Amino acid sequence: MNLRIIALALILALPGVTSAGAETKTIQSGEYDDFRRLFAREAPTRAASFTATLAFPDEIRDRYPAVVVVHTLGGYQEVNEGWHAEQFRKAGLATVTYDSVAAHRLREGAALAVWPSAVAEAYAVLNWLAVHPRIDADHIAIVGFSFGGEVAHLSAVESVRAILAAGPARFAAHVSYYPAGVYGTPAQRGAYTGAPIQMLLGDEDDNLPIEKVQGYLAYAEKAGFASPIQTSIYRGAYHAWTVSSLGSPHFYPQYRSMRKCPYLLLGAPSVLIGDEAKPVMPAEMEACIKAGQGYSMAYDEAARAASTRETLAVLARLQR
Repeated sequence: MNLRIIALALILALPGVTSAGAETKTIQSGEYDDFRRLFAREAPTRAASFTATLAFPDEIRDRYPAVVVVHTLGGYQEVNEGWHAEQFRKAGLATVTYDSVAAHRLREGAALAVWPSAVAEAYAVLNWLAVHPRIDADHIAIVGFSFGGEVAHLSAVESVRAILAAGPARFAAHVSYYPAGVYGTPAQRGAYTGAPIQMLLGDEDDNLPIEKVQGYLAYAEKAGFASPIQTSIYRGAYHAWTVSSLGSPHFYPQYRSMRKCPYLLLGAPSVLIGDEAKPVMPAEMEACIKAGQGYSMAYDEAARAASTRETLAVLARLQR
């Protein structure tokens, strides 16, 4: 029996390791009613738990760089998150997938309050991976789609990381596919963790118009604190272009969208209007959410292939 087979046999003998070379773990997290409670460092409103699956590449190594993959609002789908995780493992990275409790609550009609809970889940996964003996704690990235894309962006905010991360842990890279476009951060020094942020956008995405993102980036630059976010625009791509179970463009009126609303700025009761932070007006927020109900989705094979290549290029830096 050669050393590779012996090593594999030892790994599969470990508790919680499946025959496919994957581990499952119940992750403990917390649910917050709003970001105010999180930033005040108050205890979560209630506990939450979910099952995460950690899968490894075929190549045997002492420790692996890893990617946390966060699904769309629709939940984990093998054709999307599963497919991408497989591509990442082929590139030599371990992957974690999970089904978000916060996304489930949002699907059931919960308000914007779910977002701090959603990012708390991602950091609970990071904290687990950061002490895992088979994971390189300094090289853990996060990749998210739509709902998960918003989580990938929020997890790059330093004020959020400082509260939810265990010690100095942080994500080494953030890739945000067609995010929800709900939250930004006030333009200030150290607003983000310093890790690279790649935001992948479709120019036909009516859930997050490109102009909204460009306005946010212009606001930060005008204030003298240019955002580290890099954007890539995929021509002809609609929201959810990576989900191969979707067909041609179709409008889905049942889904809530923030497309007609300004960015909410974290840590302050303000929104971004033009290039200025203005006080939040609850009635106006309710009106813009109602006016923007629904958005279009469609699969785009060429955009998925191109965006996968771009994401793999970002993640390749974790292995240098």
